[in-house]
Amino acid sequence: MKTQLSTNTLWQDTPKHVLLHLLLLLPLPFFAQIAAVQDYEQAITTLIAQYAQARETQDTVLLKNILTKDIDQLVSTGEWRRGIGTAVKGMQRSSGNNPGTRTLTVEHIRLLTPASAIADARYVIEQTDGTQRRMWSTFITVMKNDEWKIAGIRNMLPANR
Repeated sequence: MKTQLSTNTLWQDTPKHVLLHLLLLLPLPFFAQIAAVQDYEQAITTLIAQYAQARETQDTVLLKNILTKDIDQLVSTGEWRRGIGTAVKGMQRSSGNNPGTRTLTVEHIRLLTPASAIADARYVIEQTDGTQRRMWSTFITVMKNDEWKIAGIRNMLPANR
């Protein structure tokens, strides 16, 4: 027994199959984008945690590994630190002058390009006398050789109200 399909039957079923396949495949790029966002957010959050750890332990090797050579930093006193040597020395001096536990909590990350992002963080120094110094920090991060690095830091004290 031969089964014949009419062209009408084929054409009637084809759009349904195409539509079904499209509906199943459309979410894939969306979920891929979500995964990519989570990847860079996690990587930058980890980078900033490494920065806090390096400052806390005065680990200059780690600092030099996570900062770009041309980093610039504006600290809350208004001092500019330009270049990795000046920045690392200034960070060591500052950590010595302001002892305490440093906590950086990333609040928001904005991807500017696939290789650059801005991260805003709350910056609290729990000083040895129990007082807290509360600031904001903004980190400019860039992708270099498949690794996120810190290219700029802006530390700000909230205005008195």
